[in-house]
This record gives sequence, structure tokens and C-alpha cells, in this order.
Amino acid sequence: MFCPYCRYTDSRVLDSRVADDGASVRRRRQCPQCERRFTTVEQLQLAVLKRCGITEPFNRDKLIAGVRHACKGRPVADADLTRLGQQVEDTLRASGMSEVPSEEIGVAVLGPLSQLDPVAYLRFASVYLHWQTVEDFQAAIVGLLATSAAE
Repeated sequence: MFCPYCRYTDSRVLDSRVADDGASVRRRRQCPQCERRFTTVEQLQLAVLKRCGITEPFNRDKLIAGVRHACKGRPVADADLTRLGQQVEDTLRASGMSEVPSEEIGVAVLGPLSQLDPVAYLRFASVYLHWQTVEDFQAAIVGLLATSAAE
């Protein structure tokens, strides 16, 4: 870690704290050369591997925007979408993979979305799972009804 003031190549960690609900670590450091203090924030970089082979950084806002399209016209609050985005990101980080295929992100969305709004779930799943027939929708509806009856 270079000192931002004198560019010395070492620093001493004075304090470490978990920040952003465990998604990052904030460290207070001191340079042994110039004795000035500075703060660093360490985050696990989560990357998305797209079907075309391109890798890009994970963007929770982009995920929420995609789910928002499925929720259009439904009684789903922005706070609910934010919570869903956080839940999906936590699931992806818990997997321990630094590079997550986009297909797995879609699968991670399906569970919480079915709990949030079944109609939005059907909309999202129809696009994500490439449903082709009415029977695909029918099977999903039967599954949702069975799940809600079990609860």
C-alpha cells in the first residue's frame, strides 16, 4: 500500500472495521515515513461473466432496473426492489466466486422475486427461462400455487 502523501511503499494498520453490512473493510493506516494517516476501503470485486464472454463489474442498480421492468404496473415499492437487490448480491458474494455467470444471477433473482410478487416472477421467469409454450407458464403457476398453499 503506497502512502498517498509521500508514496512510501509501506504502511501500518491502526484500525480495521467492517463497513457496508460486511461488504467492505475500512482500514485506518499510518505511513512510517511521513507519519501521516489515511483511510483505505477494501471491497471484494464481484464480476459478471456474460453469455458473449465479456466480463464486467457487478452493478446492483442494473440488476434492480431489470427486475423493475418485470414489476411494471405491480404494487412493488422501490424499497422492496432495493432489498431484493441486496439479498441477491449477498447470495452471490456468499457463493465465494469472484466471477459469476449471468445465468446464476438470474437464478438468484427468481427465488426472492417469487416471494415478492408472483406476477412479476412469472414475467421475469418467462424472459429469463425462455418459456415457449403456455404449458411452461401453466407449470410455473401450478408450482407457485403449491408453494403458497404449503406456506
